[in-house]
Amino acid sequence: MPPAGPPFFKYNVIDMTAELEVEAGVPVVEPMEGGGQIISGVLPAGRYATVSHVGHPDELLDVTGSLLDWATRKGLRWDVTPGQGGEHWASRLEFYLTDPSQEPDMNKWETQLAFKLAD
Repeated sequence: MPPAGPPFFKYNVIDMTAELEVEAGVPVVEPMEGGGQIISGVLPAGRYATVSHVGHPDELLDVTGSLLDWATRKGLRWDVTPGQGGEHWASRLEFYLTDPSQEPDMNKWETQLAFKLAD
């Protein structure tokens, strides 16, 4: 099936009630059978702390930890609420900025993380 446009990127949005995850892919003219569903929403407004990383996606857990540690040292507070099963983030985003068809070496992929700060 030929793509209807350029590749798009994966992002995650975690709010207080649900998680929206959009996988990397390419837009198509019409949905394929079993192709999932399309969900839209609005990101919470406010300030975000972000970090960019070039490297394998498996390194993102360490990158996230480094960002959280840095923000704590700077006195920044995250927009999180305690809940069952852990904290619920107002918004946590992952932007995969590299097209795998253009750069097959995962160690060269660029990712940007963004976490919402408390007002």
